[in-house]
Amino acid sequence: MYMSATLEDVKAHLHIFHTVEDVYLKSLLEQSELAITRMTGLEFGPEYDELVLNRVRFAYNDKLDEFETRYQSVLLGASTKMLGRDVGES
Repeated sequence: MYMSATLEDVKAHLHIFHTVEDVYLKSLLEQSELAITRMTGLEFGPEYDELVLNRVRFAYNDKLDEFETRYQSVLLGASTKMLGRDVGES
C-alpha cells in the first residue's frame, strides 16, 4: 500500500514534539490507513491524507467512536467518487 501520510505528519498534526509515543502513533497511523481504505477505497491523495490524519487524531484522543459521525459526508463522498471510477472502468 502506498503510504502518503508519515509519522512526522501525524506528530505535526497533533503538535507532538517528543519521541516517546512514536511506536503508538505509528500503530494508529497504520490502523487508520487500513480503515480509511476499507471505508472509502482510497489509498493515497490529499483527501486520503486528511482523513487518515484526522482519524489518528480522534483515535489518539480516545474519541474514535465520533470520527465516522463527524466525517460521514466526507467518507461517503470519497467512497462514492471511488465507486464512480470503478463503474467507469468496467
